Amino acid sequence: MAQINDLLDDSTRECIDNCHEAVKACAHCADECIGKGEEMAECLRLCRDVVTVASTCAQLCASGSQFNSDIAETCADVCEACADECEQHDHDHCQACVEPLRECAESCRSMA
Repeated sequence: MAQINDLLDDSTRECIDNCHEAVKACAHCADECIGKGEEMAECLRLCRDVVTVASTCAQLCASGSQFNSDIAETCADVCEACADECEQHDHDHCQACVEPLRECAESCRSMA
């Protein structure tokens, strides 16, 4: 029996994998930002946005949705904004987000 990964092209698999990595990094970062004050509020908001949008992007790409290129474009924009925000903070959890976010944005742009 064929696995779902066998049915997807390389760029779609890469986008899905990178979305999952961005979700993991941002979920952790958001948890760490809670209670850190107003200076971390935007980071928390953007990380939550990434979790929502990148999860949706991965699901739509996996299903072959006609809307996957639209959500991939939005996901790339959100990931880039979040990476820019996380880069401004010295916290380890913020710095750990930057690379997965940039990779997700790049692969989502190639899907869009």
